[in-house]
Amino acid sequence: MPAHSFEPIRGIFERFSFSSPNLDNQLGDPIEREIVVHIPPNSEGPMPCIIYLAPFTGTGFARANWKAFAETLPQRHERLVREGKMPPSILVMPDTFTSLGGNQFIDSETMGKWGTWLREDLRSELNSRYNISGYGLVGKSSGGYGALVRGMLDDCWDAVACHSGDCGFELLFGIEMATTLTEIMPHGGVDQFLEYVKQTSSLKGDDFHTLMMLAMAATYSDGTLPVNENCKFDDDKWAEWKSWDPLTMIEEHQNLPPCWIDVGDSDQYNIQYGLRQLHKRMTELEIKHEWEEFPGTHSGIDHRLDLSLPWIASQICNN
Repeated sequence: MPAHSFEPIRGIFERFSFSSPNLDNQLGDPIEREIVVHIPPNSEGPMPCIIYLAPFTGTGFARANWKAFAETLPQRHERLVREGKMPPSILVMPDTFTSLGGNQFIDSETMGKWGTWLREDLRSELNSRYNISGYGLVGKSSGGYGALVRGMLDDCWDAVACHSGDCGFELLFGIEMATTLTEIMPHGGVDQFLEYVKQTSSLKGDDFHTLMMLAMAATYSDGTLPVNENCKFDDDKWAEWKSWDPLTMIEEHQNLPPCWIDVGDSDQYNIQYGLRQLHKRMTELEIKHEWEEFPGTHSGIDHRLDLSLPWIASQICNN
Protein backbone atom coordinates (compact mmCIF):
# COMPACT_ATOMS: atom_id res chain seq x y z
CA MET A 1 0.00 0.00 0.00
CA PRO A 2 1.14 3.62 -0.49
CA ALA A 3 2.83 5.37 2.40
CA HIS A 4 0.69 7.67 4.51
CA SER A 5 1.73 11.31 4.63
CA PHE A 6 2.08 12.59 8.20
CA GLU A 7 3.51 15.91 7.00
CA PRO A 8 1.79 18.94 8.57
CA ILE A 9 0.53 21.67 6.29
CA ARG A 10 3.03 24.49 6.76
CA GLY A 11 1.58 27.04 4.37
CA ILE A 12 -1.52 29.19 4.44
CA PHE A 13 -5.12 28.03 4.32
CA GLU A 14 -7.73 30.66 3.55
CA ARG A 15 -11.49 30.21 3.32
CA PHE A 16 -14.00 32.70 2.01
CA SER A 17 -17.32 32.70 0.21
CA PHE A 18 -19.06 34.95 -2.28
CA SER A 19 -22.37 35.02 -4.12
CA SER A 20 -23.03 35.29 -7.83
CA PRO A 21 -26.32 35.72 -9.70
CA ASN A 22 -24.75 33.65 -12.50
CA LEU A 23 -25.38 30.64 -10.29
CA ASP A 24 -29.14 31.17 -10.22
CA ASN A 25 -30.58 27.74 -10.94
CA GLN A 26 -33.78 25.70 -11.06
CA LEU A 27 -32.61 23.23 -8.42
CA GLY A 28 -32.78 25.65 -5.52
CA ASP A 29 -29.04 25.32 -4.87
CA PRO A 30 -27.30 28.25 -3.13
CA ILE A 31 -25.60 30.94 -5.17
CA GLU A 32 -23.13 31.62 -2.34
CA ARG A 33 -20.15 29.28 -2.63
CA GLU A 34 -17.16 28.66 -0.39
CA ILE A 35 -13.62 28.73 -1.72
CA VAL A 36 -10.59 27.17 -0.04
CA VAL A 37 -7.14 28.43 -1.05
CA HIS A 38 -3.75 26.94 -0.20
CA ILE A 39 -0.46 28.82 -0.56
CA PRO A 40 2.86 27.13 0.35
CA PRO A 41 5.16 28.70 2.96
CA ASN A 42 7.60 31.46 2.06
CA SER A 43 5.67 32.43 -1.07
CA GLU A 44 5.64 35.95 -2.42
CA GLY A 45 5.22 37.94 -5.61
CA PRO A 46 2.99 37.03 -8.54
CA MET A 47 2.23 33.32 -8.56
CA PRO A 48 0.47 30.87 -10.88
CA CYS A 49 -3.10 30.16 -9.82
CA ILE A 50 -4.31 26.59 -10.32
CA ILE A 51 -8.02 25.89 -9.90
CA TYR A 52 -8.99 22.31 -9.07
CA LEU A 53 -12.31 21.16 -10.59
CA ALA A 54 -13.94 18.28 -8.74
CA PRO A 55 -15.25 14.99 -10.16
CA PHE A 56 -18.90 13.94 -9.90
CA THR A 57 -20.06 13.58 -6.27
CA GLY A 58 -17.00 15.59 -5.22
CA THR A 59 -16.15 19.17 -4.43
CA GLY A 60 -12.92 21.12 -4.46
CA PHE A 61 -12.16 21.57 -0.80
CA ALA A 62 -12.88 17.91 -0.04
CA ARG A 63 -9.40 17.37 -1.48
CA ALA A 64 -7.95 19.18 1.51
CA ASN A 65 -9.39 16.55 3.88
CA TRP A 66 -7.28 13.92 5.65
CA LYS A 67 -7.29 10.51 3.96
CA ALA A 68 -5.65 7.27 5.07
CA PHE A 69 -2.55 6.19 3.15
CA ALA A 70 -2.68 9.23 0.90
CA GLU A 71 -1.76 12.88 0.58
CA THR A 72 -4.21 15.72 0.69
CA LEU A 73 -3.99 18.05 -2.27
CA PRO A 74 -2.27 20.77 -0.18
CA GLN A 75 0.24 18.20 1.14
CA ARG A 76 0.98 17.17 -2.43
CA HIS A 77 1.33 20.81 -3.46
CA GLU A 78 3.81 21.56 -0.67
CA ARG A 79 5.81 18.40 -1.36
CA LEU A 80 6.14 19.20 -5.06
CA VAL A 81 7.32 22.72 -4.22
CA ARG A 82 9.70 21.42 -1.53
CA GLU A 83 11.19 18.91 -4.00
CA GLY A 84 11.76 21.69 -6.52
CA LYS A 85 9.36 20.18 -9.05
CA MET A 86 7.10 23.23 -9.27
CA PRO A 87 7.09 26.86 -8.14
CA PRO A 88 4.84 27.96 -5.28
CA SER A 89 1.34 28.45 -6.62
CA ILE A 90 -2.06 29.59 -5.46
CA LEU A 91 -4.09 26.39 -5.28
CA VAL A 92 -7.83 27.04 -5.38
CA MET A 93 -10.40 24.42 -4.32
CA PRO A 94 -13.94 25.74 -4.85
CA ASP A 95 -17.24 24.21 -3.76
CA THR A 96 -18.97 23.36 -7.04
CA PHE A 97 -21.31 20.61 -5.80
CA THR A 98 -24.95 20.56 -6.90
CA SER A 99 -28.01 18.78 -5.53
CA LEU A 100 -27.86 16.46 -8.54
CA GLY A 101 -24.47 15.31 -7.36
CA GLY A 102 -22.04 17.07 -9.64
CA ASN A 103 -21.12 19.66 -12.21
CA GLN A 104 -19.87 19.68 -15.81
CA PHE A 105 -18.77 23.34 -15.62
CA ILE A 106 -20.84 24.63 -18.50
CA ASP A 107 -23.75 27.10 -18.51
CA SER A 108 -27.12 25.47 -17.88
CA GLU A 109 -30.55 26.91 -17.11
CA THR A 110 -31.19 24.05 -14.72
CA MET A 111 -27.80 23.90 -12.98
CA GLY A 112 -26.60 27.50 -13.27
CA LYS A 113 -24.02 29.29 -15.41
CA TRP A 114 -20.99 27.48 -14.04
CA GLY A 115 -18.83 28.21 -17.07
CA THR A 116 -19.45 31.94 -16.76
CA TRP A 117 -18.89 31.72 -13.00
CA LEU A 118 -15.45 30.18 -13.50
CA ARG A 119 -14.40 32.49 -16.30
CA GLU A 120 -15.68 35.75 -14.82
CA ASP A 121 -16.81 35.61 -11.21
CA LEU A 122 -14.26 33.32 -9.61
CA ARG A 123 -11.33 34.87 -11.47
CA SER A 124 -12.51 38.37 -10.53
CA GLU A 125 -12.79 37.41 -6.87
CA LEU A 126 -9.35 35.80 -6.87
CA ASN A 127 -7.78 38.77 -8.65
CA SER A 128 -9.11 41.05 -5.91
CA ARG A 129 -7.39 38.97 -3.22
CA TYR A 130 -4.12 37.62 -4.66
CA ASN A 131 -1.20 38.58 -6.87
CA ILE A 132 -1.72 36.18 -9.77
CA SER A 133 0.53 35.70 -12.79
CA GLY A 134 -1.80 33.42 -14.74
CA TYR A 135 -4.53 30.81 -14.48
CA GLY A 136 -4.69 27.06 -15.01
CA LEU A 137 -7.42 24.45 -14.59
CA VAL A 138 -7.00 20.83 -13.56
CA GLY A 139 -9.49 18.10 -12.81
CA LYS A 140 -10.39 14.44 -13.05
CA SER A 141 -13.49 12.91 -14.67
CA SER A 142 -16.20 15.63 -14.67
CA GLY A 143 -13.51 18.06 -13.49
CA GLY A 144 -11.20 16.97 -16.30
CA TYR A 145 -14.04 17.46 -18.74
CA GLY A 146 -14.60 20.92 -17.29
CA ALA A 147 -10.94 21.86 -17.69
CA LEU A 148 -10.86 20.62 -21.29
CA VAL A 149 -14.13 22.25 -22.36
CA ARG A 150 -13.34 25.56 -20.67
CA GLY A 151 -10.02 25.49 -22.52
CA MET A 152 -11.98 25.12 -25.76
CA LEU A 153 -14.57 27.80 -25.01
CA ASP A 154 -12.68 30.50 -23.07
CA ASP A 155 -9.62 32.60 -23.85
CA CYS A 156 -8.53 33.28 -20.27
CA TRP A 157 -6.77 30.04 -19.26
CA ASP A 158 -3.01 29.71 -19.66
CA ALA A 159 -3.04 25.90 -19.36
CA VAL A 160 -5.54 23.11 -18.74
CA ALA A 161 -5.07 19.52 -17.58
CA CYS A 162 -7.66 16.80 -18.10
CA HIS A 163 -7.32 13.54 -16.19
CA SER A 164 -9.77 10.95 -17.54
CA GLY A 165 -12.25 13.63 -18.54
CA ASP A 166 -15.62 12.72 -20.02
CA CYS A 167 -15.23 12.11 -23.75
CA GLY A 168 -16.84 9.83 -26.32
CA PHE A 169 -20.46 10.16 -25.24
CA GLU A 170 -21.63 7.15 -27.28
CA LEU A 171 -19.64 4.73 -25.11
CA LEU A 172 -19.70 6.80 -21.94
CA PHE A 173 -23.36 7.84 -21.68
CA GLY A 174 -25.21 6.25 -24.57
CA ILE A 175 -24.39 2.75 -23.41
CA GLU A 176 -25.79 3.56 -19.94
CA MET A 177 -29.27 4.64 -21.05
CA ALA A 178 -30.90 1.21 -20.69
CA THR A 179 -29.48 0.66 -17.21
CA THR A 180 -30.62 4.13 -16.21
CA LEU A 181 -34.19 3.42 -17.35
CA THR A 182 -34.16 0.11 -15.50
CA GLU A 183 -33.36 1.97 -12.28
CA ILE A 184 -35.81 4.83 -12.84
CA MET A 185 -38.95 3.05 -14.06
CA PRO A 186 -39.75 1.09 -10.85
CA HIS A 187 -40.09 4.49 -9.14
CA GLY A 188 -42.53 5.69 -11.81
CA GLY A 189 -40.32 8.11 -13.71
CA VAL A 190 -37.62 10.75 -13.37
CA ASP A 191 -39.49 13.02 -10.95
CA GLN A 192 -40.38 10.11 -8.69
CA PHE A 193 -36.82 8.83 -8.73
CA LEU A 194 -35.51 12.25 -7.71
CA GLU A 195 -38.06 12.38 -4.91
CA TYR A 196 -36.86 8.95 -3.76
CA VAL A 197 -33.27 10.27 -3.72
CA LYS A 198 -34.36 13.18 -1.52
CA GLN A 199 -36.26 10.96 0.91
CA THR A 200 -34.09 7.84 1.20
CA SER A 201 -31.77 7.47 4.17
CA SER A 202 -29.11 5.64 2.14
CA LEU A 203 -28.24 5.69 -1.56
CA LYS A 204 -27.10 2.54 -3.39
CA GLY A 205 -24.25 2.50 -5.86
CA ASP A 206 -26.71 2.21 -8.75
CA ASP A 207 -28.56 5.25 -7.42
CA PHE A 208 -25.43 7.37 -7.80
CA HIS A 209 -24.95 6.28 -11.41
CA THR A 210 -28.59 7.00 -12.20
CA LEU A 211 -28.36 10.40 -10.55
CA MET A 212 -25.25 11.12 -12.60
CA MET A 213 -27.16 10.44 -15.82
CA LEU A 214 -29.95 12.78 -14.72
CA ALA A 215 -27.35 15.43 -13.89
CA MET A 216 -26.07 15.07 -17.45
CA ALA A 217 -29.64 15.48 -18.74
CA ALA A 218 -29.98 18.68 -16.70
CA THR A 219 -26.67 19.89 -18.11
CA TYR A 220 -26.91 18.93 -21.77
CA SER A 221 -30.64 19.18 -22.50
CA ASP A 222 -33.92 20.03 -20.77
CA GLY A 223 -33.54 17.60 -17.89
CA THR A 224 -35.01 14.59 -19.67
CA LEU A 225 -33.13 11.63 -21.05
CA PRO A 226 -32.66 11.35 -24.83
CA VAL A 227 -34.54 8.02 -24.92
CA ASN A 228 -38.16 6.95 -24.50
CA GLU A 229 -39.44 4.27 -22.13
CA ASN A 230 -38.33 1.57 -24.58
CA CYS A 231 -34.84 3.08 -24.83
CA LYS A 232 -35.36 4.32 -28.36
CA PHE A 233 -33.15 7.36 -28.90
CA ASP A 234 -34.63 10.73 -29.76
CA ASP A 235 -32.18 11.83 -32.46
CA ASP A 236 -32.65 15.55 -31.87
CA LYS A 237 -32.22 15.35 -28.12
CA TRP A 238 -29.25 12.98 -28.38
CA ALA A 239 -27.68 15.45 -30.83
CA GLU A 240 -27.97 18.10 -28.07
CA TRP A 241 -25.96 15.87 -25.75
CA LYS A 242 -23.38 15.00 -28.37
CA SER A 243 -22.84 18.66 -29.25
CA TRP A 244 -21.10 18.88 -25.84
CA ASP A 245 -18.88 15.85 -26.46
CA PRO A 246 -15.25 17.01 -26.82
CA LEU A 247 -15.09 14.79 -29.91
CA THR A 248 -17.71 17.05 -31.49
CA MET A 249 -16.54 20.33 -29.98
CA ILE A 250 -12.96 19.99 -31.20
CA GLU A 251 -14.12 20.52 -34.79
CA GLU A 252 -15.16 24.12 -34.01
CA HIS A 253 -13.00 24.96 -30.99
CA GLN A 254 -9.39 24.35 -31.92
CA ASN A 255 -7.67 27.34 -30.30
CA LEU A 256 -6.83 25.66 -27.00
CA PRO A 257 -4.23 26.84 -24.49
CA PRO A 258 -1.44 24.37 -23.64
CA CYS A 259 -3.34 21.19 -22.90
CA TRP A 260 -2.52 18.03 -20.92
CA ILE A 261 -4.67 14.91 -21.44
CA ASP A 262 -4.19 11.49 -19.88
CA VAL A 263 -6.29 8.43 -19.13
CA GLY A 264 -5.96 4.94 -17.70
CA ASP A 265 -5.89 2.11 -20.21
CA SER A 266 -8.57 0.19 -18.27
CA ASP A 267 -10.99 3.00 -17.46
CA GLN A 268 -14.23 1.35 -16.32
CA TYR A 269 -16.33 4.07 -17.98
CA ASN A 270 -14.75 3.50 -21.42
CA ILE A 271 -13.26 6.99 -21.39
CA GLN A 272 -9.96 5.74 -22.80
CA TYR A 273 -11.66 5.11 -26.15
CA GLY A 274 -13.10 8.60 -26.41
CA LEU A 275 -9.86 10.28 -25.35
CA ARG A 276 -7.86 8.12 -27.77
CA GLN A 277 -10.11 9.37 -30.56
CA LEU A 278 -9.73 12.94 -29.34
CA HIS A 279 -5.94 12.61 -29.20
CA LYS A 280 -5.94 11.24 -32.76
CA ARG A 281 -8.15 14.05 -34.05
CA MET A 282 -6.15 16.75 -32.26
CA THR A 283 -2.99 15.33 -33.81
CA GLU A 284 -4.61 15.41 -37.27
CA LEU A 285 -5.64 19.03 -36.68
CA GLU A 286 -2.09 19.84 -35.48
CA ILE A 287 -3.35 20.98 -32.08
CA LYS A 288 -0.41 20.71 -29.70
CA HIS A 289 -1.11 18.77 -26.53
CA GLU A 290 0.52 16.47 -24.02
CA TRP A 291 -0.89 12.93 -24.15
CA GLU A 292 -0.33 9.81 -22.10
CA GLU A 293 -2.26 6.60 -21.63
CA PHE A 294 -1.07 4.96 -18.44
CA PRO A 295 -1.72 1.61 -16.74
CA GLY A 296 -4.76 2.14 -14.54
CA THR A 297 -8.50 2.59 -14.24
CA HIS A 298 -10.73 5.56 -13.45
CA SER A 299 -9.95 5.19 -9.75
CA GLY A 300 -6.87 5.82 -7.64
CA ILE A 301 -5.17 8.14 -10.10
CA ASP A 302 -4.34 11.11 -7.88
CA HIS A 303 -0.67 10.31 -8.44
CA ARG A 304 -1.07 11.80 -11.91
CA LEU A 305 -1.27 15.22 -10.24
CA ASP A 306 2.45 14.86 -9.54
CA LEU A 307 2.88 15.40 -13.28
CA SER A 308 0.10 17.81 -14.18
CA LEU A 309 0.49 20.36 -11.37
CA PRO A 310 4.16 21.13 -12.16
CA TRP A 311 3.34 21.14 -15.87
CA ILE A 312 0.54 23.69 -15.46
CA ALA A 313 2.69 25.93 -13.25
CA SER A 314 5.55 25.80 -15.77
CA GLN A 315 3.21 26.75 -18.64
CA ILE A 316 1.95 29.77 -16.71
CA CYS A 317 5.47 30.85 -15.73
CA ASN A 318 6.65 30.56 -19.34
CA ASN A 319 3.62 32.33 -20.80
